Amino acid sequence: MHPKDLSILDFTYELPDEKIARYPLEERDQSKLLIYQNKKISSSTYHELPSLLPPKTLLVFNNTKVVEARLYFQKASGSTIEIFCLEPDDRYADITTAMLQKDQVYWKCMIGGAKKWKENAISLSFTYKNQTVILTAEKKEQKNDHYIISFHWTVPDISFAEVLHAAGNLPLPPYMNREAETNDLERYQTVYAKHDGSVAAPTAGLHFTTTLLSRLEAADIHTSFVTLHVGAGTFKPVKAEVMQDHAMHAEFIDVGIDTIELLKNSISNPIIAVGTTSLRTLESLYWLGILILRVKNISPNELTIDQWLPYETDERTDTVTALDALLNWMKSNGLSRLITKTSIIIAPGYRFRIISGLITNFHQPQSTLLLLVAAITGNDWKDIYHYALTQEFRFLSYGDGSLLWCKKE
Repeated sequence: MHPKDLSILDFTYELPDEKIARYPLEERDQSKLLIYQNKKISSSTYHELPSLLPPKTLLVFNNTKVVEARLYFQKASGSTIEIFCLEPDDRYADITTAMLQKDQVYWKCMIGGAKKWKENAISLSFTYKNQTVILTAEKKEQKNDHYIISFHWTVPDISFAEVLHAAGNLPLPPYMNREAETNDLERYQTVYAKHDGSVAAPTAGLHFTTTLLSRLEAADIHTSFVTLHVGAGTFKPVKAEVMQDHAMHAEFIDVGIDTIELLKNSISNPIIAVGTTSLRTLESLYWLGILILRVKNISPNELTIDQWLPYETDERTDTVTALDALLNWMKSNGLSRLITKTSIIIAPGYRFRIISGLITNFHQPQSTLLLLVAAITGNDWKDIYHYALTQEFRFLSYGDGSLLWCKKE
């Protein structure tokens, strides 16, 4: 069956409200870890991970950093308008470029209380390094599911990333049903977060500590990093009856040429994606190589991944050849980093080209992330989630996690 024909209703389960973790555990690596391998399910903790993985395993993490993307503007009447910064306007080549803009920037945003926004511009003030800064927002254009907002601030030598850090609020997922607290500023970031740009954390990585990373290294388990900036689309519910009618959100990926070389040289060893965002990035690299092999002299602007590409090509190129093509293309274009967008959807019927397994949290019913889990485990996802529910695992962003090994073909 083509994934377009899948019904999202076949990927549901009952998630009691009390199973949703609204706060993290005190110690990150004490979270429970479900292990699925060869149709067998067992449980451990993240602390034990160095003994659960074979030597030479490569763990690939997403080092994106969550930005304080919620801005609250208080009107003179006392009402509040919330602007949720989703991603940069298309005039910017990538998120990093947009985050570094000074004086003014254009952003795709959602607006809470849009009907109350009658005036042309609204403002708020904040303090940055002992300076009072006025941030002004203007609506420029209304799209189907967002607005284009122009932001301008009165201290022109600070970047938009600095503006958000000083004036914004952390965007916890809506299912937590609470406002961000001081502790969330640390706990809703991975310990290795580096590049500003996400509106949601790559939650599988929240369980790792610097000590655990050192213990993994001592056990001859290697680590590498990619960047995929998580957009608000990660929370977008699947409302279509069949997946053909669901538009997968595009997200920026950023991968260094050294990382791609490492992946190519590690194909004979297990490669584990830490998080669904890392997995989508890694598998996208294969398909970028396929595009390069298929389209002669493809330009950087054309090198993006459509959601259905993996299911609508008869390519049978091996992984090393595809990664070699990508590496050669980057070198010929003088690129040390690959920055592009991917809309890849990974669902049952997908054949994994790079990863051997996935470390991930437990996801919402009827979500594209649950489809991804089913792509790895087949119908066993039902047994996995039943086990997790009956064995008191904690669900969603601040919950426990799982180590899912791909089914052997």
